Amino acid sequence: MAAIDPFIFLFSIFVLAIFVGYYVVWSVTPALHTPLMSVTNAVSSVIIVGALTAVGVEAVSEGTTVSKWLGFGGVVLASVNIFGGFLVSQRMLAMYKKKTK
Repeated sequence: MAAIDPFIFLFSIFVLAIFVGYYVVWSVTPALHTPLMSVTNAVSSVIIVGALTAVGVEAVSEGTTVSKWLGFGGVVLASVNIFGGFLVSQRMLAMYKKKTK
């Protein structure tokens, strides 16, 4: 029996997660988009904590440079996601406010 390459196994899970996420997000009714964005922001804040941990690792082994750069990239991408999520949430909440003349 041949063993499955770990990269192929993890990559297939990643692709399945993309499809599941796509169908879950697009099947949400418009009234639930703002709470969905809030949950996304909460998940991104957890990602920032993990990425900051990766950035702050001490130089105890040879592979720490890569983890620091990946952690920095994670901080940047999660920060953009959080900021964009707040902007989208504010815009969606503004749609429900009554317009004053």
